[in-house]
Amino acid sequence: MAPANTKIRRATREDIDVLGDICYRAFGAIAEEHSFPREFPSLDAAVGVLTSMISNPGFYGIAVEVDGRVAGSNFQDERAPIAGIGPISVDPEVQNSGAGRAMMQHMLDRVAQHRMPGVRLVQVAYHSRSFSLYTKLGFETREHLSVMIGSPIKETIPGYNVRVATDADVAACDRLHFAAHGHERGRELRDAIKAGTANVVEHLGRITGYATAIGYGGYAVGESNNELKALISAATEFAGCGPLIPSRNGELLRWCYSNGLRLMQLNTLMSVGLYNEPRSPFIPSILY
Repeated sequence: MAPANTKIRRATREDIDVLGDICYRAFGAIAEEHSFPREFPSLDAAVGVLTSMISNPGFYGIAVEVDGRVAGSNFQDERAPIAGIGPISVDPEVQNSGAGRAMMQHMLDRVAQHRMPGVRLVQVAYHSRSFSLYTKLGFETREHLSVMIGSPIKETIPGYNVRVATDADVAACDRLHFAAHGHERGRELRDAIKAGTANVVEHLGRITGYATAIGYGGYAVGESNNELKALISAATEFAGCGPLIPSRNGELLRWCYSNGLRLMQLNTLMSVGLYNEPRSPFIPSILY
């Protein structure tokens, strides 16, 4: 239950400028406190991310008011059976007011009310307060992620052809994702196809991997690391920061290093509810 001085309501387009400013300042303050680069490099970047979420009916967004003033926001991607939470931000001026916890609990309550089998998020590992909060709320740590940054590689992997994804590829991609994770993400893939950011990999005449984008804004799966290498190599730009490589995938990490990418920070993939151990290589988005 939210503290008495807080109110949670649906975020609207009229909130975008205020919420974008709060998001930019909140993430920036935490990064600077720990001497790490900003995840949102500019105010426009933060506003753009929040605009895309508020404008997409597949997302559920909330704003929190503290003592009658807008003080933060949180978003939940509901385009797949497994929901993804984030970004959550609270105005630095009212940190530790309970607003962040109230927004997280609101999302978890919504997941339960709608009988979603699970929910996930990715948090930045240096922010120990958020890790502690999420753990107290029931989240389990599932993966440590290495955020890789640098210039796009723009190479090819012999035998693995990358091309733009189309709607005709969705069924094959859904089968790949289900085989890897036990659920589909077709609606998110269709949005990426519409936006022109999704690619598939073909090997020996069939689709063996795909990505909605490479970087914070997208996820990828493949039957082997070769598919992921091909998708990363084909990216002309990274969506947000670079790809979030599962740190235990040493082969893929070493390949990233050998191709000029470098480590920005470590993140943590966490979940509540249904979680299947991945059965093939993958790259999560900043949501999961």
